Amino acid sequence: MSETIENQVAAAGGPRQPGGVGRNLIVRTAFDAFMRRREATILLVAIGLIIYFQSARSEFLSHDNLVNLSQSTAPFAIVAVGQVLLLVSGEIDLSAGATFTLAPFMVHYLIDFYGVFPIPAIVLSVLVGCLIGFGNGFVTVVLKVPSFVTTLGMLFLVGGIVLTTSHAFPAQIPEAAQGTIQRWFGLAEWSEIIWCLLIVAFFHVVLTRTRWGLHTIAVGGNLLGAREAGIKTTRIKIGNFMITGGLAAFAGILEAFRTQTIDPSLSGADFASVMFTAVAAAVIGGTALAGGSGTVIGALLGAFVLAELRNGFNLIGISANPFNIILGLAILGSMILNVYLANLRRAGRT
Repeated sequence: MSETIENQVAAAGGPRQPGGVGRNLIVRTAFDAFMRRREATILLVAIGLIIYFQSARSEFLSHDNLVNLSQSTAPFAIVAVGQVLLLVSGEIDLSAGATFTLAPFMVHYLIDFYGVFPIPAIVLSVLVGCLIGFGNGFVTVVLKVPSFVTTLGMLFLVGGIVLTTSHAFPAQIPEAAQGTIQRWFGLAEWSEIIWCLLIVAFFHVVLTRTRWGLHTIAVGGNLLGAREAGIKTTRIKIGNFMITGGLAAFAGILEAFRTQTIDPSLSGADFASVMFTAVAAAVIGGTALAGGSGTVIGALLGAFVLAELRNGFNLIGISANPFNIILGLAILGSMILNVYLANLRRAGRT
């Protein structure tokens, strides 16, 4: 009996030694399982970039530069988490950058003009982001306007509100929010990345272990089938729009508190930087634009890889101009690889 098993393993390429057979099978099984995960490729890329940039410049992994990397990763990763949920459910939000910019202004208005305490002001500002998401979801799902068009219109609407109410001038962080609260919400060295990791961990569980996540995947994979199965598709899609709006608002508050200024310019030409970087992080991390599959952890790794590239280019003295070339190639390459790995996973199930 054991000889038969050993012969079968040997025919599959394993050694005939009993100890070698077990080790070979374990290593091969573990490697196959790792490579079938959506996060595998982007994790290897992230590790490879760390090795390359550290060998090129020894300060890449210094304390100060790690702080810079974490602060460059966190806001985009938080927005990307919401984009993952939307992309998995078959939608997209182009207005996230404008919501990102509006939220800290809402904190400023609520505290300085209406005397609201800082923590309630932050909560209310995040809820305004959720309200914007609800508007996106209602127009998209109930009124049947494609989410690309809906959120594009919302982007200019919200951006215009920011520029009009702020008169296109930056604002200072409200005095009542300075100090401990500002440190908790972005100013302290690691506060942004801590919030980011908590959000990523929570929504990873939501997407992979809860009914909401399973229904989100089902809606994006087969909308008609999900309806026939009794899933409330309208609630799922609108809910994910609201989550995306809320996360974009929260990320905007964290970033404003970190930089110690509330900048309206992100409602102009720079809004694309927030939104497209978040979408790029989600796609590079393994989320399919066609819907039905995605990974929150992959989005975090995607945001980290983009931060590595920006930071590493600066350290080794390469102009930032080629960054978009690298970003475009990364998106194309990741999408091609996603298709290949999806075919590999389907072949493994048959």
